[in-house]
Amino acid sequence: MTGDEAEARFLDDVTVELVKHSASDSDVLWAARVSTAGEQSLEEVGKDPARSRGLINFLMRDRHGSPFEHNSMTFLVSAPIFVFREFHRHRVGWCLAGDSEITLVSEKGHIRRRTIGELYRLWHHGVEDTLPRTGGGVSWHEKARKWNAQVKHANRSHYLGLHDTRESAERAVAAFRAENPSRRLRKLDSVRRNHVRCYDETTFQASRARILDVMESGVKSLIRLTTASGQELRCSVDHAILTPDGWRKAGELRAGDALMIGGTAPRPSEALVPPSLRRGIGVWTSMQRLRLIGEIDTCYLCSGSFAREDLALDHVVPVAADLLKALDERNLAPVCLPCHRKKSDSEQALARRGGKIAMAKPDLITSIEDGGEEMTYDLSVEGPWHNFLANGIVVHNSYNEESGRYRELQPNFYVPGVERKLVQEGRPGKYVFAEGSAEQHKLVTEAMEASYRQSYAAYREMLEAGIAREVARAVLPVGLFSSMYATCNARSLMHFLSLRTKNEQAKVPSFPQREIEMVAEKMEAAWATLMPLTHEAFVAGGRVAP
Repeated sequence: MTGDEAEARFLDDVTVELVKHSASDSDVLWAARVSTAGEQSLEEVGKDPARSRGLINFLMRDRHGSPFEHNSMTFLVSAPIFVFREFHRHRVGWCLAGDSEITLVSEKGHIRRRTIGELYRLWHHGVEDTLPRTGGGVSWHEKARKWNAQVKHANRSHYLGLHDTRESAERAVAAFRAENPSRRLRKLDSVRRNHVRCYDETTFQASRARILDVMESGVKSLIRLTTASGQELRCSVDHAILTPDGWRKAGELRAGDALMIGGTAPRPSEALVPPSLRRGIGVWTSMQRLRLIGEIDTCYLCSGSFAREDLALDHVVPVAADLLKALDERNLAPVCLPCHRKKSDSEQALARRGGKIAMAKPDLITSIEDGGEEMTYDLSVEGPWHNFLANGIVVHNSYNEESGRYRELQPNFYVPGVERKLVQEGRPGKYVFAEGSAEQHKLVTEAMEASYRQSYAAYREMLEAGIAREVARAVLPVGLFSSMYATCNARSLMHFLSLRTKNEQAKVPSFPQREIEMVAEKMEAAWATLMPLTHEAFVAGGRVAP
C-alpha cells in the first residue's frame, strides 16, 4: 500500500514476535554442569527433572549468572517510537568494554580512532572548551601612562592594578586565570556527525556508516578474545562477531575459530576492464531492468519498497572484483538509488588507501579468557550494514530499528486504550497513575488522531514535492509505530523484565511506563514457554536477575 492509498490506523496495542531462538532450560543445565562434568554432561541433561529444577533454582538463588547467558532470542517488536527510546536506555544485549577503540572514517577516507567510552562521553556530555570563560586582559591606560590589568570572571570584573610594563600586567592576568580556572562545557556537534568503518557482508569490502547513538549498557561480565595477529577485544558473550561463515555470538567461539578483522587487499585495477567492455556490461545490465525489477520491488540493501523508476540493478559482487560475474544475472539485484550511490561511492573511493583497498579478512582466535566486569557500551549505526570495527574486529550493533531514510513510513499511530490510566497524581518519585474520566479519554483520542492526521499529511506533502524521506520524517510524532529487532539472552532479558514490568512478587518495585510494559509482558510470555524452569526460578526468586 502506497502513502497515497494508506489511511491512518490507530492502534492501542503492541506486537512482539519471537522470530528465532536457541534457548531452552537445557542450555542453562549444560552450561552449569560442563565445568565439572565436561562434555558428557550433555547426556545427563533432562534425565532427572527434579534435579534439573533444583540446579536452576540454586543458580538463580546464589546469583550464578553466566549459565543463563548461553542462549539467544530475537524478537520483532512493533510499537510506538517512544517505546524504543525506553528500549534504547535499558537495552538487553550486546556490549563492549569502554576501552574498545572504534575506527572512524572521514568523508575523504581518513582514519582516526576513539575509544567507545570516550565517544559516549562526547556524545552525551560534551567536552570542556579549549578557551577559558574568563574575558578581559591588558590595556594601556593613557591618563596614568601605565598598563591596566583587568579580567572578567563568572560575570564579575576583577581589577588587577596598574603596571609599569606590559609583561608585568600579562603575568598578573595569567596568575589570576591559573588560580581561577573556568572552562565552559559545550556539545560537540561534530562528534554526532562521525562515521564508522563498516563492511559489506557479501563482499567484505569496506564502507562507512553514520553513528546514530552511543549507549551505556551497564556493568557486565566480559570475555577477552585474542587473535593470531594480536587483535584483542573485551565484550559480552552475546556480542555478535563477524566470521567467514556469518555472524556468531562471542560466547560461541572457541580458540582456533576464525573471525573477520579489518585489513587490506590489492585494489582491483580498472585497467583489467577495458572501457569498451565496461560500456558493454553497462548496456547489458540496463537491458535486464524490465525483466529483473518489478513495478514495485524491494531494495536488497535496505529492504525498502520502491517503484521501478527509483531502483537500479546493482552488481552485488562488483565488476572490478570478479569479472566472471559481470554478466551473471544471479549477481544482479534491485537497489534503491540512495543505497546504490552509497555502495558505488564506497567501492570507488572510500575504501581506497594508497594502492590497496580496505577489506575484512579472516584471523584465527588464539585464546579466550575472562575479561573482568565493568561498565559497557555499544553503538547503533546506520544501515544497510549494521556493523563497525572495535579494536580491529568486525562486530555488530545490537539495535536495528526501521529506517525512515530508506522507506516511506506508514500511517500507523498509537492511541491509548480505555484501560490506560491517564492521570498522574503526586510529585516526581512519589506519583501514581489513576483512571481517567470518559471525557479525558475522549479528549486524548480526538487530540491525538487530529495531530496524527495533520502531521502525516504534511509528511506526504513533502514527499510528493520531492523532499528526501530523511528530511520529511521530522514532522512525524513519537506516537508513530515503528519496528525493531531486539536480541538478548535469558540473563539480560531478566534484567530488562525486572525494570520494565510491575509485579507484586518483585523484591525491588518498578514503575515502568505502561506501553513498554506491554512489550515486556509479551516478551516474557514467549520466554516462559521456551524456558519454563528458568522463568519459574526467576519469579520465585523475586524477579531479580542473577
